Amino acid sequence: MTAGAIVLIGPMGAGKTSVGRRVARALELPFADTDRMVVRDHGPIPELFAHHGEGHFRALERAAVAEALTRGGVVALGGGAVIDPSTRERLRDHRVVLLTVQPHVVGGRIGGADRPLLAGEDPVSRWNRIYEARRPVYEDVADLALDTSTGPMVDIVTRIVAWARADAPAPASTEEES
Repeated sequence: MTAGAIVLIGPMGAGKTSVGRRVARALELPFADTDRMVVRDHGPIPELFAHHGEGHFRALERAAVAEALTRGGVVALGGGAVIDPSTRERLRDHRVVLLTVQPHVVGGRIGGADRPLLAGEDPVSRWNRIYEARRPVYEDVADLALDTSTGPMVDIVTRIVAWARADAPAPASTEEES
């Protein structure tokens, strides 16, 4: 697979946005975060959930994913975007990186965050149940999987950049064949 965007998927708190921005910068590509696109166009995600429900949010998310993938570059998807079958189908034409994080680490990353799917109970327990339910889908669509639980973020970025460059198409020749 050498065409399309570099897409970061994974559970909440895995670092998709932070890593994605740095990968895009290193590869000199545009960056898009589909959750931020939804917020930009429709308002805060917690309000969308509260006033319109998860189904409405998922439809907006699906449209944002389609737009971002069309533009290319590096794209960070919201944690639940891959549960949509049409999104999974779209991902077949792109390079997909699964970022994971261990439950004992994620608490510090999601604590205090305004995440509707984690409201109402112990956020880490709820996160773990959501992650385990989505994990087979994440693993099915991913071309590369990296755990972000330990080590400096730059190591994850470096590995993705090296993988993307190794998987990039060769530049077109400018010389005529004789």
